[in-house]
Amino acid sequence: MKRILLVVFLSLGHLINAQVYTFKSQKNGKEITHRILMDATYMVETQFVASPPEFILTRGGFYTSQGETFTIELEFNSDHSKNPTTQFQLTQSMDWKKISRDAIDLNGKWLMAGRVTDEGERRRDTTRPRKTMKFLLDGFFQWIAFNTETMQFFGSGGGYYSAEEGIYTEHIEYFSRNNQSVGRVLPFNYRLNGADWHHEGFSSKGDPMHEIWSFRKQ
Repeated sequence: MKRILLVVFLSLGHLINAQVYTFKSQKNGKEITHRILMDATYMVETQFVASPPEFILTRGGFYTSQGETFTIELEFNSDHSKNPTTQFQLTQSMDWKKISRDAIDLNGKWLMAGRVTDEGERRRDTTRPRKTMKFLLDGFFQWIAFNTETMQFFGSGGGYYSAEEGIYTEHIEYFSRNNQSVGRVLPFNYRLNGADWHHEGFSSKGDPMHEIWSFRKQ
């Protein structure tokens, strides 16, 4: 498999303590929202239309920086099947706006590690190529299902969240599988147990669920 890179040119002054950014662009008469989630090592860019809701693309992975250049080795790219280019380059002006909703509990990258059923915990191997990951930063979240070996993309959704007094609530702003899910508000009970996040409630389809997410150390 060819190595896939996303190169982002930014001003370092705008990235001090950076977490979540947004900016707008226009294409085919549509106003596209760009949402950037990044921590010290990982960056995700997602594009979507707010109204009427439309998912455009998402891509991300681990990055390194040299001067003003950030090079991301992609783990996933929703456009890969249509555009299997080996490199993306984004030269951005300083219209990026840092945003935060101050919900810092659960900040970080989490991998789906299993479920709790009537028979007890059923764990999965988080080191395998097929992954489902949630990336939470400063009140914004995104989940992505992907395969790191094949670059296959299975789905993504995100928006903003709150997490307080054991209640985690998602507000969906984009969803690749079904635009009709945009605007839904999904509350869950949650608790932390070591490196595990227990996440219990009802899915977007209304099915009961008790998931276990494990903190991703990288």
